[in-house]
Amino acid sequence: MTDDDETLRFYAENAAAYAARSSKRPAPQLAAFLDTLPAGARILELGTGGGQDARFMLDRGFDVLPTDGSAELAVEAEKLLGRPVRAMLFEALNHETAFDAVYANASLLHAKRTALTGILSRIHRALTPGGRFWATYKAGDAEGHDRFGRYYNYLDAENLRRHYANAAPWQSLEITAWDGSGYDKLPTKWLGAMALK
Repeated sequence: MTDDDETLRFYAENAAAYAARSSKRPAPQLAAFLDTLPAGARILELGTGGGQDARFMLDRGFDVLPTDGSAELAVEAEKLLGRPVRAMLFEALNHETAFDAVYANASLLHAKRTALTGILSRIHRALTPGGRFWATYKAGDAEGHDRFGRYYNYLDAENLRRHYANAAPWQSLEITAWDGSGYDKLPTKWLGAMALK
């Protein structure tokens, strides 16, 4: 999670409703991502939200460290997961070669554009050699806040690719796009980035 005060305030004030907003189904791309990992892989989740995706990963037998930048959301996720969730801003990530995978569904889109490259470098360091990293972003061309006050970096594919390239020497990076929606129920163009260390 970002250190943006308005974004953190939204999640603090709406943690229970936000965590309960969705069904218990995982993000559509999660199963495909997990299929690329070895059994029992150690996964760092950045932005667990209500914990639904972490629950799915745990049920599949993966070793998951769920985190969220909102302490209030972390408490909500703990109720679903029955285990601690670490409250942590992206910039606090300081692990080295500790995870087989990093999963960041709809969370790094809150990272300030000026901080994103550094955060991606931290993620690269946290991965083991050959580790996989999946993240999703809302596409756009101008950063700003939504009607709920949440900050978004709104990157296009070219700029997103540049952040990754400047962050670390990834073996590969694949960016895909699809149409969907989000908490605001508005039509949204999404970008998914799969990187291999």
